[in-house]
Amino acid sequence: MAADTVWNNLCDMPGRRLKSLLLVLSLITWTGSLTAVSAGEITPDGEKLAATLDSMHVEQLWISGRQVNWRTGVADGKVYTNANTHTHCSAFAAAAAERLGVYLLHPPEHSATLLANAQQDWLLTAGIKQGWYQVDSPLKAQELANEGQLVVVTFKNPKSDVPGHIAIVRPSDKSDQDILAEGPQIIQAGAQNFSSTTVKNGFKHHPGAFENNQVLYFSHVISPSKIALQATPEAKSDQSSSLQTSDLTAGSGK
Repeated sequence: MAADTVWNNLCDMPGRRLKSLLLVLSLITWTGSLTAVSAGEITPDGEKLAATLDSMHVEQLWISGRQVNWRTGVADGKVYTNANTHTHCSAFAAAAAERLGVYLLHPPEHSATLLANAQQDWLLTAGIKQGWYQVDSPLKAQELANEGQLVVVTFKNPKSDVPGHIAIVRPSDKSDQDILAEGPQIIQAGAQNFSSTTVKNGFKHHPGAFENNQVLYFSHVISPSKIALQATPEAKSDQSSSLQTSDLTAGSGK
């Protein structure tokens, strides 16, 4: 249809119909622009954070069903028969935080057993004095990670003798719509290790945790210089050689 014909048809419309059409067109335009909105571009510090997280090779280390050094994720040879009950989400989160110069509750201050549950309790209490603070939305959590801040997402199991879960929010340019539907992008160890997945998928072994908004987000500022200055996992292990083996290993923790 020619442009002048369209214009003439619009001009011939009664006022009410024309207003309704314009309203519909404006809503379509607004909806289209909404889906393009994201939690913010990934800053240079966010890129450095992503590179540091990827350098930990979580998909090859902190493997479930193995006893591992919590700082490095390297298995010590001991194998458990039920891999799903011997996972290392909390060990990986603590190791990543330490690599970034941030303290997150870890052995020997708490045993690897049920550590993720304890980490959430700690973040809500003693962690505040260590610089941690709670983040009020998944959109803000993704935004902070994109800016290069350390952000964790946690779930404390309501059953005190059952493990919870913890993961780290990784920088991502996903849209706000996707964040609200499936959560921020995360990196995690667990029953299955992921260098990049969604909160919805990463927490699927805890039914209702994501769907019922039972996950919590916490953040800690990272000094930009900390990323470049962090020692390698091997160096961290060498520095810790004086610790007892039981303090370094994560066997049945989550």
